[in-house]
Amino acid sequence: MGEHARAVDPGRQGLATLVHDRMPWLTASERKVARAFLTSYPIAGLENVAQLAQRAGVSGPTVMRFVGKLGFVGYPELQEALRREVQEKLTSALAQFPEDPGKAPEGVLQASLQTFHTELDRSFAGLSQAEFDEAVGVLADPRHSILCTGGRFSQVLAYYLFLHLNMLRPRCRYVVAAPTPRWDELIDVDRRTVLVVFDYRRYQNSTIEFANRAVQKGCQVVLFTDPWLSPVAEVSRHVLTSSVRAPSPFDSLVPAFALLETVVAALSVRIGSKAKPRIEELERLRAGTTWGELGPAVE
Repeated sequence: MGEHARAVDPGRQGLATLVHDRMPWLTASERKVARAFLTSYPIAGLENVAQLAQRAGVSGPTVMRFVGKLGFVGYPELQEALRREVQEKLTSALAQFPEDPGKAPEGVLQASLQTFHTELDRSFAGLSQAEFDEAVGVLADPRHSILCTGGRFSQVLAYYLFLHLNMLRPRCRYVVAAPTPRWDELIDVDRRTVLVVFDYRRYQNSTIEFANRAVQKGCQVVLFTDPWLSPVAEVSRHVLTSSVRAPSPFDSLVPAFALLETVVAALSVRIGSKAKPRIEELERLRAGTTWGELGPAVE
């Protein structure tokens, strides 16, 4: 395997993301192992070599070659990494809360800056250029209508993307993550619809179910998630990940916002001057609207 294929550090991202990243360098037999690994993730990786080989319909040595191409010395090392990942994936804010939250640590400002700097670097280093370009292409395609949704916290990302998409292109909607079901929003979904989903660890069941039902109607999904991958990844056409590590007990959306800003920048380049008439019309509409009619403008 070439030097470029070794560029990703297995310890710095979810194993599912790593397997997706390694796909171009796997043989046909090794891809069978990869697909078996991902289809029953993470359970398949916690089985022994013979069981995973049986799942994939390959030999034990093929499984070991697959493990080597992920960057692990042996199968036990992969399983240990997977066990740590599962534990981290299930970590809650309560589990991460300090023993004495009433005493703020010294130097929190500088520590936060360093954390965000590190996690931004980590997030962008783990992105696939091809996956990023394909996701932007789908979002820019005027033949598709677009729905944006998220979870309890991540819905702010969905709304942020919707606001920008609505300025750049037509037929975009925001689907609020309300306590009441979102099912009515699926009435017009079909194969020409793209659903953009934001879902991060402690994944939200209602968001996962909404995505699954949308796919059943022919919709394709673009998912923004963490390195451990929301279950929505199983039905997604494109998956873009970012770190959630934070200087507080609560997961951070800073890397996700940075990734989203980058997507918006790429969309602006991809759509280009074709968006200008729409933005001009929006400006005219806003200029002709009084405060009493719609309330304060959203900046």
